[in-house]
Amino acid sequence: MVPETVAQEPLIRLENLNKSFVLADGGRFDAVRDVSLTVNRGDALGLIGRSGAGKSTLLRLMNLLERPDSGRVFVSGQELTALGKAQLRDARQKIGMIFQQFNLLQNATVFGNIAFPLRIHGRHRRAEIAERVRACAAIVGLSDRLDHYPAQLSGGQKQRVAIARALAPEPSVLLCDEPTSALDTETTRSVLATLKDINQKLGVTIVIVTHELSVVHALCRQAAVVEQGVLVERLDLEGTAPLAPVSALGRELARQVAGTQAVQVVPAPGEGTHGL
Repeated sequence: MVPETVAQEPLIRLENLNKSFVLADGGRFDAVRDVSLTVNRGDALGLIGRSGAGKSTLLRLMNLLERPDSGRVFVSGQELTALGKAQLRDARQKIGMIFQQFNLLQNATVFGNIAFPLRIHGRHRRAEIAERVRACAAIVGLSDRLDHYPAQLSGGQKQRVAIARALAPEPSVLLCDEPTSALDTETTRSVLATLKDINQKLGVTIVIVTHELSVVHALCRQAAVVEQGVLVERLDLEGTAPLAPVSALGRELARQVAGTQAVQVVPAPGEGTHGL
């Protein structure tokens, strides 16, 4: 039996993260400011904010694609910010990443793209790779496209390949950076349905950055609002005791879900203390 303290350990824990960038004029832009956040296993969390709010930077800090200037990042109880290059490479096998522009290998087939993270890690036999690729292609509905190249695919199919590639190493979490912003409405709905199945049926945790509140409403059970690099509030989209959100985006999201479910502000000690 798993001890209760272990079972309740958040999958992702961010502690007092700060990240700034130097501007061309020599000034400094504070993209993330003293953000603390937890994400539980199996959750689906939407990071929302206006353009330039810092939400994509915050997402990239979760797997150290961006290194924080200060603060700590934990995934599955392991402090990523304390790892060396080789250890971090191993840890990232359990953190899938999905990008807005798909980032597919244009000269590789669908099979080759999905297999890529397994091949570069060098720990899987050819038969194991083939079996995993076919399983992931089936999950996203591309079993009949394994021999196709990206140029032969629609935008929605390309994003499905990217999802399957992220799933190949059997991650515990998918980090999704605006995965539907380049897609039309119908394709967006289809991709979101796939992500929801992955979350609910496979138990893979999802953290998604988006400026589309409808995406959060369709996919997520939790939402966090980021403004000027600060986490200003967290919303429970399945709450039963509605409380008034404090941010404009939070109120807008609340209006979208009104009549179907309550929106509850989730107080969390140490989380997003700025602006609350």
